[in-house]
Amino acid sequence: MKEFSVIELAKRVGQLLVSLFALLVVTFVIGRLLPTDPVGAIVGELADPATFAAMRARLGLDLPVYQQFWIYFTSLLQGDLGTAVLTGNPVVQDLSAAFPATLELATLAVIISTLLGVPLGMMAAFFRDSWIDKLVRVLSLVGHSIPVFWFGIVGLVIFYATLNWVGGPGRVDVYLEGLVEPKTGLLLIDSLLAGDTEVFWNAVYHIILPACILAYSAMAYITRMTRSFTLEQLNQDYVIAARAKGASNWRIVSGHLLPNIAVQLITVLAIAYGGLLEGAVVTEVVFSWPGIGQYMTNALMIGDMNAVVAATLIIGIIFMVLNFLSDLAYLLLDPRTREATT
Repeated sequence: MKEFSVIELAKRVGQLLVSLFALLVVTFVIGRLLPTDPVGAIVGELADPATFAAMRARLGLDLPVYQQFWIYFTSLLQGDLGTAVLTGNPVVQDLSAAFPATLELATLAVIISTLLGVPLGMMAAFFRDSWIDKLVRVLSLVGHSIPVFWFGIVGLVIFYATLNWVGGPGRVDVYLEGLVEPKTGLLLIDSLLAGDTEVFWNAVYHIILPACILAYSAMAYITRMTRSFTLEQLNQDYVIAARAKGASNWRIVSGHLLPNIAVQLITVLAIAYGGLLEGAVVTEVVFSWPGIGQYMTNALMIGDMNAVVAATLIIGIIFMVLNFLSDLAYLLLDPRTREATT
């Protein structure tokens, strides 16, 4: 078993590295084929042709695409993602500043979606074809069908502009920006560490709407999959036997059902979390959230491909690593999986 685990782990790590390299190639090539020119953003549209040519040569844009990729790839292996045209800073520095905001938003969203989605999915399965099941399925269908940006705009109009129940765009009000030292980059945690309750509650006031909107889209997926897993288990002999012995629904769920679907739920939650990190791109634009999504969107507008490729790569790496870890969890926690692969 130990030898098998090492071999299986090495194989999966190899698959992960190949996937990451393919993502890098595709993203880089598409970025170079886009009809945008970062040179104009640097030197200005009124610059003379000689200045344009000199800047293109300085950036290496006059080289064939394969040479540009090789230069970028070798720099990437040394931890150099290039310099951002948008800010003039190293891309690594910009991403380090922007990513915690995205991480905070997506993490809160996945917590909300899990706490709501798993119980709703189980309830729908236990009361199959009842009004509860039908209501849950309608809510899931709406969450899958309507774009996140539409929910964001409507949410701002209703809950911010009209009812004033939540904060507007941004992580905090303008007069509170920069008051808390960014130790972790997660404003909710940093404000608590600093003992600044005003900033903390203002940050909660601002994050709750985008987090709930992101959570709704993820909750739709989690609910649907949980319902499917639960329905499958309800037909198993051990559940029928437990019911025959008079076990309550709570006892069946906590003692039998949940442990048996836990491994499958890990995979679902990992996919949902990765999807939230991707979906945050649109949400951040709507809510002016200073995360990696807004950073990448602003960079794309001026053709700053160093920033776009790096941001895409970061999100892709996280998504693939989450899937990789969920596969390992499946392998380690489910004996049937290990037996099937031996």
